[in-house]
Amino acid sequence: MRLEIAFAGSGLDRADNVRADPDALAALMDWRARLLRLDGLDPLITPEGGLDWGNLGDADPDAGLVFLGFAAGKACFAAVAPHLLGSVAPANPRLWAAMSTLSLDELATYGTARALVDWHARHRFCARCGNGTVLAKGGWQRTCTNDVCKAEHFPRVDPVTIMLVEHEGRLLLGRQPRFPPRRLSALAGFVEPGESIEEAVAREVREEAGVEVRDVSYVASQPWPFPSSLMIGCHAHALNDEIVIDRTELDEAGWFTRDEVAAAMRGEEDARFIAPPPQAIAHHLLKWWLER
Repeated sequence: MRLEIAFAGSGLDRADNVRADPDALAALMDWRARLLRLDGLDPLITPEGGLDWGNLGDADPDAGLVFLGFAAGKACFAAVAPHLLGSVAPANPRLWAAMSTLSLDELATYGTARALVDWHARHRFCARCGNGTVLAKGGWQRTCTNDVCKAEHFPRVDPVTIMLVEHEGRLLLGRQPRFPPRRLSALAGFVEPGESIEEAVAREVREEAGVEVRDVSYVASQPWPFPSSLMIGCHAHALNDEIVIDRTELDEAGWFTRDEVAAAMRGEEDARFIAPPPQAIAHHLLKWWLER
């Protein structure tokens, strides 16, 4: 079963060979190039509900330009404003309303741009020596300006496991403190140094809900540009159904039958919980579980 997941599936040709060629990049920066117009890190949306594209003349003269790739034969860029502050929380209702109008391809393009622009805004200084860094390789690298250091820094992706835990036909779902009332989702957590994906799944479920799991399997993944995670969707079986909640991680957790999950996914008013939104991989994991 193929899952059509938000922020994945961009039609952009990333053209890595062009990123590494300063002359080729410079030749692309003319009136034909397209600039993805952003309000900080949020997308600007056209009256028709699509991404708003301008030209390089729309960019702040002091901004750095990130080469996103080619689309329809045209070079596409995003600008890193000189005073932009990165890692804006994704709880902005206006942002989610805007994203709901975008196609999957546009969401993926926006997600790539947001993650890159945000990374540049947060990495203006070298992690090795503290000196300033400058944009390089078409925006897919930053280089330390200290002639002794010259460290090269690259955009990072943080792996996060998100898992459906099953026990005798029921799913374990929980609500984080930041979620609105009744909104439940799959448990999730960052992969730590020295861990495999399977080990991270087992540890996170044990820490958050006190449940031991076995037979961890991969389902699907999702780039999540808030700020730059890779959500690794998994499925596992629980050895028991006794829940011991870590209140620093979850406000509530429980087991839900197939009928209860289906009712939530249909948006029924009397459902036991509110399902995750379609933009989240948790929504697609629940759909996968119901349909498989």
